[in-house]
Amino acid sequence: MAFLKVIKGSTPGQILELHGERVVLGRHPKCQIVLGSAAVSRHHAQILESHGNFYLEDLRSRNRTYLNGTAVEGRTEIVDRDEIKVCDITFRFHTQLPPLDSPPPSPDSTVSVGDGDVGYRATVDEGIPDLDEDSDVEVLDGSSIISTLDARGSSSMRLGVKPEAKLKAVLEIGMALASVLKLEEVLDKILDGLFKLFPQADDGFVLLKDPETAKLAVKARKSRRPGDDSVRISTTIVKQAMETGEAILSADAVRDQRFQLSDSLTELKIRSMMCVPLMDSERKPQGVIQIDTRNLRQKFSESELEVLVSVAAQASLAVENSRLHEQLLEQREMQRDLEVATQIQLGFLPSRRPKAPGYDFYDYYEPAQSVGGDYFDYVERPDGRIGIAVADVAGKGIPAALLAARLYSSARIQLLMHDSAAQAMTGLNSEIAASGLGYRFITCAIAILDPQKHELMISNAGHLPPLLRDGKRKVRALAEDVSGMPLGVAPTQEFAETIVPIRTGDTLVLYTDGITEAMNPENELYGGKLLRKYLTKGPLAAEELVHGIVADVEAFCEERSQKDDMCLVCLRRTE
Repeated sequence: MAFLKVIKGSTPGQILELHGERVVLGRHPKCQIVLGSAAVSRHHAQILESHGNFYLEDLRSRNRTYLNGTAVEGRTEIVDRDEIKVCDITFRFHTQLPPLDSPPPSPDSTVSVGDGDVGYRATVDEGIPDLDEDSDVEVLDGSSIISTLDARGSSSMRLGVKPEAKLKAVLEIGMALASVLKLEEVLDKILDGLFKLFPQADDGFVLLKDPETAKLAVKARKSRRPGDDSVRISTTIVKQAMETGEAILSADAVRDQRFQLSDSLTELKIRSMMCVPLMDSERKPQGVIQIDTRNLRQKFSESELEVLVSVAAQASLAVENSRLHEQLLEQREMQRDLEVATQIQLGFLPSRRPKAPGYDFYDYYEPAQSVGGDYFDYVERPDGRIGIAVADVAGKGIPAALLAARLYSSARIQLLMHDSAAQAMTGLNSEIAASGLGYRFITCAIAILDPQKHELMISNAGHLPPLLRDGKRKVRALAEDVSGMPLGVAPTQEFAETIVPIRTGDTLVLYTDGITEAMNPENELYGGKLLRKYLTKGPLAAEELVHGIVADVEAFCEERSQKDDMCLVCLRRTE
């Protein structure tokens, strides 16, 4: 049997009995000795027993563990009366039960604080007034706070709490919290556990800060008086708890002359209350738990305040986990929606490539996010000609994808209605401009291939010029001189077109800026120059050429993730 005696810390003189072959000291609530200090690591150090000998080992803690003033390296044997220091807490190791110290004199528990007390009545889920000097709720002079306890450094059970109180708090509340995830259920379990832990409690409530508005609202309440759904809130006490991170023990508010004018406190006959802030993982208050009693003979004590602080640490973790769980569910729902949107968008893309004698087609599409704003389509006209459209909607993600879906139907209609690429582009621009899309615009290139005459008709609306590689591997840009403004900029714009003969061995490449604006780790752009250079030496077949361009871009980027959608359409005359 061995013992640790606290000789420096918040509870000097306390004696802890070491049970078992392994005792872990740390901040995590599952440690055998839980130390309520932010400087302590979750699993800070351990004491091991082997054949009657004891050893101390640091568990890779941030602030180290010290034995007789020397940092512990590896597993080190400890003997009677050795001193072990964990941050600001110092223990003395004993192989026999050490003598008890005389209890220290009780400190004066009276503290004068605040600018007054505010009585406010609220129901569950109702917000309370902003806790500031301009509150229009009646403010009374004085305060009923008699004791405070810093709750910011406690993420687990406090060292000074009675072992039986710790055990009861952990078993009654910790096990209950482990079985629920919904925030409402978590809060109800917290209050149920507190009412079992503090049988004198008459009322309790939980205030939580809204993550978006930062305003406090009553999210749960419990009362031993059936039919009373109201909550009494002392905003002075709540304000101090939230601003200072201190747990507060209040006095007999009814007998305090400073509260004679407060009807709310008089009606409830509150004799004692405890208010403890709920701290998040960054040690910032996210709300408070308050319980009160009307029994003058069973006022809350400072030791009970410590128990509530310890329970509040577990409750804070449960509340934060619950909110994270809700966020995860929302993210999963959004992810499912994105997956559906991706399937819908892929459904807009051509399911098959055109079949024209003497011509080979291939394409590639890769959104930067789940859905994207790049678009391409093939439209086989009744006269045997084949329309090809490639476009890039300004922006990325869902807004761009929705606009691309609108473009899909409009472009098909225009390509079927009009005989020329210029007429189709002009009609498409008028429709997009009239649809009220605000400041969004679309760059677009339309090509109509006549496989009988071997001619290509091209119109361009601010898009990157298509590239034509001839049989001698020379590359030139098409329709640069007839390019107009992007779609949706000028409603009455008339677009022009150019007609290009397609000879055997010629290859046409249409693409979006996701190709040319791909960036490497040095923030250099792939650019049109490298694209043209690759075309001069790339494979002849359309499929192999498209895959080769994509591979060349990826090699240039050196696995840097793309920031824009990528789209390629390629056709080649084979005979």
